[in-house]
Amino acid sequence: MANLNRVFLMGNLTRDPELRYTPSGTAVAQFGVATNRRWKDKQSGEMREEVTFVDVEVWGKQAELAGQYLAKGRPVFIEGRLRLDQWDDRNTGQKRSRLKVVGERFQFLGARGEGGRGPGGPGGPGGPSGQAGAAPSARPAPARKGAEQPPAAPDEAPDAGADENFEASEDIPF
Repeated sequence: MANLNRVFLMGNLTRDPELRYTPSGTAVAQFGVATNRRWKDKQSGEMREEVTFVDVEVWGKQAELAGQYLAKGRPVFIEGRLRLDQWDDRNTGQKRSRLKVVGERFQFLGARGEGGRGPGGPGGPGGPSGQAGAAPSARPAPARKGAEQPPAAPDEAPDAGADENFEASEDIPF
């Protein structure tokens, strides 16, 4: 039987990313994301809302970008996988577990300059383009006809596997 472990989240950061480094020098950032679900209650007819808080962990260059440009309240789109952490509680000796998302790529959402930290924030001088949070293997967002494309950040290499014949008018589900 085939297996699939893929998560797509869109929400707001609940806290600033906590950036750390492993003994070997690999960056690791941890932060929380809140996602909202709204629906109409069939019995009462009232609008209801449910908030889900998710712990996210990103590694390497993604972690460094998150630590530099993400901040509490900033809207973000994250693609990753679920991971279950298990341990024994030091105080009680009970087995504990926590489900978290290991982010493989993320994308900043919202207007440029919204959120972020200081003048070097997203969209500012030296800041990344809207795709900077994505993994190097990610394709840039397709250009809309008649829309101006922002210049790519100087440290980004173009995607060698990008399809140059991509039609911007194709229907994209998100």
